[in-house]
Amino acid sequence: MRPGPRNLITDVSGLRVGNAHDARLRSGVTVLTADRPFTAAVSVMGGAPGTRETDLLAPERLVQQVDALVLSGGSAFGLDACSGVADGLRTMGRGFPVGDQRVPVVPGAILFDLLNGGEKAWDRNPYHALGLAALKAVTETPTLGSAGAGHGAMTGTLKGGLGSASALLATGHMVGALVAVNALGSATVGDGPHFWAAPWEMGDEFGGLGPAPSHDPGHEPPPMKRQGEATTIAIVATDAALTQAECLRLATAAQDGMARALVPSHTLLDGDLVFAASTGARPLTDPVADAFALGHAAACCLARAIARAVYLAEPMTGDRQPAWRARFTSG
Repeated sequence: MRPGPRNLITDVSGLRVGNAHDARLRSGVTVLTADRPFTAAVSVMGGAPGTRETDLLAPERLVQQVDALVLSGGSAFGLDACSGVADGLRTMGRGFPVGDQRVPVVPGAILFDLLNGGEKAWDRNPYHALGLAALKAVTETPTLGSAGAGHGAMTGTLKGGLGSASALLATGHMVGALVAVNALGSATVGDGPHFWAAPWEMGDEFGGLGPAPSHDPGHEPPPMKRQGEATTIAIVATDAALTQAECLRLATAAQDGMARALVPSHTLLDGDLVFAASTGARPLTDPVADAFALGHAAACCLARAIARAVYLAEPMTGDRQPAWRARFTSG
């Protein structure tokens, strides 16, 4: 297993990612889409999720594929970003056919960034426009760090952000992860610069520092945020041909990556959630062995993407938390 050529979720051929943010708002939106509908599922393990259209992602539902997935800031207000994306897709002629109408299927999830110092006294919900702007900005080389849904994100100790990573498996299948990190927990060990995800780092994608020299296994971390302020929302994707039930298993396996990279994770105060997406481009050779490998790769990619989100976050005027780069690098 090695990183894809971009080390981004867009190494899964056919996928594109768009970001849009408002610096005054200190919030933004990230959209994942493709040229045609793709199979998707969702796993929710946090105690305080905020979602739209996730019920239809259950394997027994009628609709098996979606047109886009949305990650947004803004708490419940951010769910309106899905409407902006749906409107844009409908204009493009995309969507589930119902008679002579097209209904884009756009599930989404939100994180809480309403108390990060941005200007939130809007007269009109800004997330519809941000969702549409993110859709119009889709690219194979999206910006990471303080971008899109991660623009105003924070963790328990450092600024959060938007991260991505990919892995090419020996089977030829590609796996990628995209994540907006706004966790109650910490991505780094204690007060130092080392990332919990260090054992899964490839090259020096988040500094190459290696594991922390030591940590206290008996440490009892206090909740660093108030109730409702935390959530890490992610997407893992593959070109492997998976059913919706198999996507659900992929999303569930990927949750292990969140636990490897954020301590603590999946808490009552987080809305931790993972979407899984399959473009279906590459068949499975061995349904059991290949699915096993895909799940492991998804967890590893998500852990790496979480660390990259924090590592790449940029310091900005008005920050309420230090960026990793500002705290642990000079110059």
